[in-house]
Amino acid sequence: MTENIVELQAISKSYATRRGLFGRRVPVRAVDEVSLSLAKGQTLALVGESGSGKSTTGRVALGLERADTGCVLFRGTELPAADTRAWRRMRAQMQMIYQDPLAALDRRLTVLDQVREPLDIHEIGSASERNDKALAMLGAVGLNASHAGSLPSELSGGQRQRAVLARALIMRPELLICDEPVSALDVSIQAQVVNLLMDLQKEMHLSILFISHDLKVVRQISQRMAVMYLGRIVECGDTKDLLANPAHPYTKALVSAVPVAGGRTRERIILTGEPPNPAARPTGCAFHPRCPVARPQCASVSPAVTTLSNGRSVACHAVEIAPTFMGAEA
Repeated sequence: MTENIVELQAISKSYATRRGLFGRRVPVRAVDEVSLSLAKGQTLALVGESGSGKSTTGRVALGLERADTGCVLFRGTELPAADTRAWRRMRAQMQMIYQDPLAALDRRLTVLDQVREPLDIHEIGSASERNDKALAMLGAVGLNASHAGSLPSELSGGQRQRAVLARALIMRPELLICDEPVSALDVSIQAQVVNLLMDLQKEMHLSILFISHDLKVVRQISQRMAVMYLGRIVECGDTKDLLANPAHPYTKALVSAVPVAGGRTRERIILTGEPPNPAARPTGCAFHPRCPVARPQCASVSPAVTTLSNGRSVACHAVEIAPTFMGAEA
């Protein structure tokens, strides 16, 4: 059996928001009873619309946010409280790459200083050894010595993301959480960064939680995929299988928007209305106001997770009657 590097066990996370300037504070549940597992050496993609709770899930998995309920296990051990010595030791093996590389870098420090910084903090090796390791890691991500003395503002977007990747990998982590790491890059640069990630994953035996809304990138990089809607996982399974034959109506709508190679077409499913306000979550299934196959019970009863014969899990009352894409390929 493949070992899981990280497990999320029924985690929930809420925030308090105020309605109006003098209104009362109301809770907004960003993540609602999410359970996921990431096998060692594999990539799990977490997809969904903006505001679905993907980034919050990633921060909770990393220990940057504490779950209100549930727990996070890293290599079978529950994450310690944040900012403790035990948490810092564990965090050295868990790193994150953010969407905006310029915001993730200190504009006053050179690239070399920032890549070397984790080694300085943990006092690994001598000063010259740290420099050598930082330069070697810059080379591993496709940057050279001329970039080492540059400030972030002097680099292109792709080069900045490579610098962020080098800093994240300098401690040789086991888990890498990527939060929309290529969405701010040009398409050609996206492909380069994704290919680099895949090569480094094989070389360093990385486990990756890849947060994205781009199913084309997800198809290329991930082995498993989880679809999130309004804080809950609605479908999870093998990426190729899920994209070729989605079961949940929301997943079907997402997949229908992906262009098909070779000039082929598939029926586009247009969802009506906007995603609900998380502070006023619909009763029952949160997707039912926009669902084209909603049943009466969907408005009152939250669907349980059902495991299909192929091992995929789906949370939908109407999964057995939801329309399928006949002959669709992802």
